[in-house]
Amino acid sequence: GGTTTIKIRGNSALSGTGQPLFVIDGAPLDGRTLQAGANPLNFLNPDDIETINVLKDASATAIYGSRAAYGVIIITTKKGRLGQPKITIGVTGGISSIAKKIQVLNPVQFREALKYYQVDSTFDKGGNTNAQNAILQDGIQHNYNMAITGGNENSKYRLSGNLLNNDGILRNSNLKKYGLLISGNFKFLESKKLGLDISLNANQFIQSGSVLENGSGFIIYQALKWNPTDSLRNADGTYRKMNDGNPLAQLDFLRSSFKVTTISGTASPYFKITNWLEYKMLFNVNYSTGISRSSVNQLISPPGQPPGSATVKNNELTTTQLTHTLNFEKEIFNGFRLNATAGFEYTKFIRKGFSASGNGRDSAGFGNFGLDYTNYIQYSSIVGRSIASFADPTSDLQSFFGRTIFNFREKYLLTATIRADGSSKFGKNNRYGYFPSFAGAWIISKETFLKIDFINLFKFRAGWGKTGNQEFPAGSAQARYSFFDGGVLRQFNNPNPDLKWQSDRQYNFGVDLLLFNEKLSLTVDYFNKQTTNLLFPGPPIQPAPPDAPLLWKNLAGKILNKGLEIQLTTFVINNKEYGLSLGLNATFLKNTVAGLPATIFTGFISSPVEVIQNGYPMNTFFTRKFLGLNKDGFSNYADSGVTFYHSGNPNPKILLGINPAFRLKNFSLTASLYGAFGQKVFFTPLMGIMNVGGISFGNNIGLAIYKNPEKESLQNPSQSPSTRFIFKGDYLRMSNLTLNYKIGDIKKTIKDANIYIAGQNLFTITKYPGFDPEINSDRSNNGIPSLGIDFLEYPPSRTFIVGLNFSL
Repeated sequence: GGTTTIKIRGNSALSGTGQPLFVIDGAPLDGRTLQAGANPLNFLNPDDIETINVLKDASATAIYGSRAAYGVIIITTKKGRLGQPKITIGVTGGISSIAKKIQVLNPVQFREALKYYQVDSTFDKGGNTNAQNAILQDGIQHNYNMAITGGNENSKYRLSGNLLNNDGILRNSNLKKYGLLISGNFKFLESKKLGLDISLNANQFIQSGSVLENGSGFIIYQALKWNPTDSLRNADGTYRKMNDGNPLAQLDFLRSSFKVTTISGTASPYFKITNWLEYKMLFNVNYSTGISRSSVNQLISPPGQPPGSATVKNNELTTTQLTHTLNFEKEIFNGFRLNATAGFEYTKFIRKGFSASGNGRDSAGFGNFGLDYTNYIQYSSIVGRSIASFADPTSDLQSFFGRTIFNFREKYLLTATIRADGSSKFGKNNRYGYFPSFAGAWIISKETFLKIDFINLFKFRAGWGKTGNQEFPAGSAQARYSFFDGGVLRQFNNPNPDLKWQSDRQYNFGVDLLLFNEKLSLTVDYFNKQTTNLLFPGPPIQPAPPDAPLLWKNLAGKILNKGLEIQLTTFVINNKEYGLSLGLNATFLKNTVAGLPATIFTGFISSPVEVIQNGYPMNTFFTRKFLGLNKDGFSNYADSGVTFYHSGNPNPKILLGINPAFRLKNFSLTASLYGAFGQKVFFTPLMGIMNVGGISFGNNIGLAIYKNPEKESLQNPSQSPSTRFIFKGDYLRMSNLTLNYKIGDIKKTIKDANIYIAGQNLFTITKYPGFDPEINSDRSNNGIPSLGIDFLEYPPSRTFIVGLNFSL
C-alpha cells in the first residue's frame, strides 16, 4: 500500500514529485493523495489490468501537454467479451518475511564491546534479545479475484470483484482492500453508429499500523539501538522502558489507521458520423474520501508531556473531467492515409478536509476503557484540544489539442501534435502553455533496395517535442487569503502573476529491427531532454504578509538528461512443446545541471548534504571528505572538515533488466531481474544511531563499527555528515520467479486451470549495508526533493505465493 517512485528518462524535477502521468481508460489521474506516503493507484486492482504502456518520447507524450513532462503510463483495464457468461476465479495465498536485516552487535559481541570501550558494566543486563526479530513477523496474505464476462455484438459487459488481506512484516501493520469494477460496451441504432462505454470502479482500502503518516523509521531505529542484553518485557509480561525507546511498546501503543474510499465513474458516448469521422465524449468523476485515526497511548507518553493524544482527519479529493474529441481516418488517395484528432478537455480539481485532535487530561489522561482515544476526543483536555478545516483553492485545467498522422504506403509516417493548456494555477499573464511535437518514421525494409531475407523489419524513427509542468500548489501564483485567529481574513502570500509554465524539450532518434523470421528484435533509442523555466519555491519578497509561504518563481538554468536505451528480445526455441526466450534492456543515463543563478541546498539530515549546482548531476552529495580514523580513534577529514566536497551522484548511470522464460509442454518458468548501477546512497543510521558513541549510553552499535580494525574513540564526533556514510548503491535484484503449470480443462466444468508458485524479491546482489539500496525516502527542503538518502523506511520483504486460476 505504500507509495512508489517512478523515474522515466532521468531526474528533472527541481520541485514536486517528478512522477509520470497515469492514464486509466482515457482518464488521467491527477497524482494527488489523501495522505503522505499513500499510493495513488491503491484503488486499482492489478487483476483488472489488460495492458500497460509507457510513453517516453515527447512526440508520444505531447498530446497530454502540461502533465506529461515526466512521461505517461497508460493503463487499460479488461473489458467484456463476446459469448456466454463466463466466470473467472483467481485465488492466491502467500507468506512474507524480511529480505535483509541490518547488522548490529549480538549479546556476546555487545559484552565484549562494553569491556573494550571500558563503559559501565551494569549495561550488561544478562539477557539475550534480538529487537529486530521482536518487531518483525511473517506476513500472511490472501487475495481473491472473481470476474464475470459475456455479451453479444451489441452489448458486452464485465463485472469483477477483489478482496485482499495482507499482513505486513512489521508487527501490527496490515492492508485490506475491497474492490468492485463494472464496465459495459453498448451499440445502439440499426446502423450501430451510436455507442456507449461505461465503467464504475468502487474501492476501499484500509491501512493499519503504528506509524503510517510519519513512516516506520523511528521504530526501526529504536530496535537497532536496543541493548541486546536487556529484555523488552518485565517478568510479569509488561513492557520495560515503555516511554524510553522500547520498540515493542511503540508498536503496540502507537495506533494509526487510514481508510480510503474511492469511486471512479466514466461514461463515454460516441457516434460514427460517417465511416471516416467519429465524435466521442468522455466524462469522468473520481471521488476519494479518507479518514485517518492516530493515537498515542498515555502509557508511553514521555515525562513532562501530555498523557496520551488522539487525532482524527478527514480529507476529500474530487477530480472531474470532460473531454470532446473528433476523429478523422480516411485514405485520401491511393496509398495516402490521414488520421487526425481534434479535441477539447476541461478538468477541475477540488481538495478539502478537517481534523480534530486532543491531549489527555493532566493526571487521568484518557483513562483506560478499552476504546481507542479517537472515539472520545471530546473528553480530552480542553487546553490541548483543537479543530481545523481547510479548502484548497479550486484549480481548473482547460485544454485544446490536435494530432495529425500521415501514412504513405505504410512506409513513410509523419506525426504532428499541438496542445494548448490553460491553468488557473498561474497568474493572469501566463495562463496558457503551448506544447507542439513532430515525429517521423521510415520503414526502410519495405524499400526495394533493402530486400534481405533475414531482415523482417528495419524502421528508423525521429521525434521532437515540448511538454510542460504545473506541479505546484494551487493558489501559489495568485493573491491567496486565509482565516487567522479571531476569524480575521487576510492575504496569505505574495502572488506572482508572471509565473510561467516549466518547459521540457526533448528529441529522440530510434531504430527498430526484426531479424531471422522475427526470432530476434532490437530497439535502440537516443534521447536528449532539456528542462527550462524551472518552477522553484523561493523565499517571499519582503515586506511579506505574516506567515507567508514560499514564493513560486521561474529560475533561469536548465536540467539536461540524455541517454541511450537498448532493448533486445530473442526466441532461441519456439515450437509447440518447447520454448526458450530472453529479454534484455539497458538504459545509459547522464544528468547535468547548467545555468542556475545560485546553488540550491537540499537533503536535510542535521544539515543539507545535497546540492543542485551547475556542472553536476541533480542532488549531488556535498559534504566533508572522510579520510579515516587517526591513531587516537578520531575522524580525520580533508582540510580539517572545513571544506565541503562533491561526494557522489545519487542518480543511477545504468539501468538493467533481464527477463528469461522457459517453456516445457505444460510447464513454464519465467523470471524478472532488474538493477541499477553507478549511484551512491547516504546510509543515515550509521551516522545517527549505530555510531560508536551509543554504547556509552548502553545502546547497541553497528557491527561494522566494532569490527573495524581502526577502533574508534567514544568521544569521536561521528554524527557529523561526511563521506564516511556514503556507499555504493549498485544492485541486481531477482524481483520475480514464477513456475506455472497449465492444467487445462477438468471435465466439462472447469476451464483453463493454472496453478503456480512465485517468489518475489528473492535476492538482491549488493554491497550496500542497509535494508535496501533502492531508496524511496524523501528528505526534501522547502519542496526541493532529495534523492538517495536512506532513513529506514518500511523494509522490503521476500514473498512466496501459491496461486490457482480457472474459469467456469
